[in-house]
Amino acid sequence: MYIERVPNRNSPPAVLLRESYREGKKVRKRTLANLSKLPDEAVDGLKILLKGGKAIEDIEEAFNIVRSRPHGHVAAVLGTIKKIGLDSIISGENTRNRRLVLSMIAARIIAPKSKLATARGLQEATKLSSLGERLGLSGTDEDELYLAMDWLLSRQEEIEKSLAAIHLVEGTLVLYDVSSTYFEGKTCPLAQFGYNRDKKKGKLQIVFGLLCNAQGCPISVEVFEGNTADPSTLTQQIEKVRTRFGLKKIIWVGDRGMITQARIREDLKETAGVDWITALRSSQIPKLGNQSYIQLSLFDEKDLAEITCEDYPGERLVACRNPFLAEERKRNREELLHATEQKLDKIVSATSRQRCPLRGEAEIGLKVGEVINKYSVAKHFNIQITPDSFSYQRNRESIEEEATLDGLYVVRSSVPEETLNAEDTVKAYKSLSKVEQAFRSYKTIDLKVRPIYHRNSDRVKAHVFLCMLAYYVEWHMRRCLAPILFDEDDWENALRLREGIVTHSVRSDSASSKAQKKRTADNLPVHSFQTLLADLGTIVNNRIQSNIPGVNFDFDKVTEPTPVQRKALDLLGVSLICTQ
Repeated sequence: MYIERVPNRNSPPAVLLRESYREGKKVRKRTLANLSKLPDEAVDGLKILLKGGKAIEDIEEAFNIVRSRPHGHVAAVLGTIKKIGLDSIISGENTRNRRLVLSMIAARIIAPKSKLATARGLQEATKLSSLGERLGLSGTDEDELYLAMDWLLSRQEEIEKSLAAIHLVEGTLVLYDVSSTYFEGKTCPLAQFGYNRDKKKGKLQIVFGLLCNAQGCPISVEVFEGNTADPSTLTQQIEKVRTRFGLKKIIWVGDRGMITQARIREDLKETAGVDWITALRSSQIPKLGNQSYIQLSLFDEKDLAEITCEDYPGERLVACRNPFLAEERKRNREELLHATEQKLDKIVSATSRQRCPLRGEAEIGLKVGEVINKYSVAKHFNIQITPDSFSYQRNRESIEEEATLDGLYVVRSSVPEETLNAEDTVKAYKSLSKVEQAFRSYKTIDLKVRPIYHRNSDRVKAHVFLCMLAYYVEWHMRRCLAPILFDEDDWENALRLREGIVTHSVRSDSASSKAQKKRTADNLPVHSFQTLLADLGTIVNNRIQSNIPGVNFDFDKVTEPTPVQRKALDLLGVSLICTQ
């Protein structure tokens, strides 16, 4: 028996249940029933039964989901890695070591964990996502990941050279800054006590320097001992760019604590082809003001002015005044002064109380010193201490003198004006904020390079390099996903709305709208990078098992993306079917 649809010229087709039979040598057919009034789903079910299928009363009981593996974020990250060619940069051959490294990079972006936890998430019995099976890494343990880190470190120079060839050209800006991160344990030779930016008292640390191009794309990272001073790392990095990367003409951009007077005198001035941009220290600016090199009248019409000073021969100085920064510094100074006065009043009360008064110049001076040094405003107070009394007044002259320089900073450069005018020089210096953004991603919100648990120096270096490669992938992803993130997605409009390069940056109309409405121009919800990855992680690859008698098979079924998930995948230009 079978079902046949017979077309009618002016009516819907007739659905007939028929049977074929032989009459001599001829095959004939006869109609057993007219099924035209049955709904289509009933007819389709009958077709299945006639072909030997089984009737299922409860469709939910026909299948079991035996395993679900979060997959969308894996596809997004691995697809991006393949699209930007990082897999080929790491190694031209699809070896197991390459796949292990890619798994650690992807895991660092998706859910940063220890190497032990990362290995557990790749194993068949304890997998946390589809990452392990997509890269063919079932059976991976932490020891294999450690060996892959050693292999990666041996290729660091070659990988960084390839990245530099893509993202750096002759005469380009090179952004460089240094940070530190605390260390767990005491056996690694790199871990030393030093200036702790993480405010972790009693913790050993390492120092690492990150080198980026003008757009903030990471190119290279170097790890130093935890007690290494920032300026001492500069010479080695310049030599790396000139010899390993083969760039003879560059403009080096570093902050005032990095490019010091000693480094300028001993390294930069003696290196042909290397120009630099930095800024004067805050302690150097009052001297320019006292010598009348900087006058407030310079900023009547513009917020920046180029000046010359014989103390800085052959250099260009661009004085900038940010009125918003000036107001902020005025407010901060007043708050510090007020907080100091409140504590000083307590000392005044202690010297005049009836019971157990505070006595002695040494004792009173010790208490006063703790207060005025805590807020760094000692120069703004006139202090009078006697053996049995204490009084103070604000130093109005000192406060007014400092206030005249509120909002002022001076960019210092060796770059000729024909290469960069004053405004572009200031813009180049302020682009260091892109390296600071990289450090925030590196250390806190995304990649979580800290704390470090490795005890071997090479493993520490490999760990930091892995995090740099992960940020390289994230940097590309953020640029593609900007329309559906809270990130700026219309830099041209943002620059047009900005009053000048000296003032604070301004959001574009598009970014402001996203921040206010929490919706995109397409009326999709706006995400942060982290929540978007979590959203993509809800796209799951389900392993489905059949419970139909006589039908034994398993198959995979991926969750259908939501509109915002589909938009993210389209912006990245990746598919849910990703291969390596």
